[in-house]
Amino acid sequence: MKRLWIVCTLLIGALTIQAQKNMNFYSFTVTTIDGRDLVLSELRGKKVLVVNTASKCGLTPQFEQLEALYRQYGDKGFVVIGFPANNFLNQEPRSNGEIIEFCKKNYGVTFPMMAKISVKGKDMHPLYQWLTSKEKNGKMDSEVQWNFQKYLIDENGNLLDVVPPRVRPDDEKIVKWIIGK
Repeated sequence: MKRLWIVCTLLIGALTIQAQKNMNFYSFTVTTIDGRDLVLSELRGKKVLVVNTASKCGLTPQFEQLEALYRQYGDKGFVVIGFPANNFLNQEPRSNGEIIEFCKKNYGVTFPMMAKISVKGKDMHPLYQWLTSKEKNGKMDSEVQWNFQKYLIDENGNLLDVVPPRVRPDDEKIVKWIIGK
């Protein structure tokens, strides 16, 4: 009986590890800033730029470039998804309602904004656990350095790259990735 228990435990562990290795961006459901579920598999076939945002950061003006990219390439299989987070020097203290109001009023944001989450630490959101762990994403380990770090997700839901916070969203590397050059 003890051997059967050990075999079952090992099998369950192996299946769990295999399931984690088979996870991709589409494996997650996130909550939009207005409280609805967004099943990320709905974005299958699109390139996705995932960005952790904050409204009281020196990099906050990047909202303008993010919106410009979304407007220019949104009908060409590209989407920006913003994830407000308050992990760096209390630079996102606002509520979800206040965040979206700020983003629309100051930057005309129309790209999808999600509910505020944590992008590091013990309470890190499962999507960011996947984004930052090679064991889970199969590509690379990374650490969210600051607000406005960007993750590039391909049309098949795979992590391709991470772009540091200070690199502008309209940087040549990002634009070339969006247009496929």
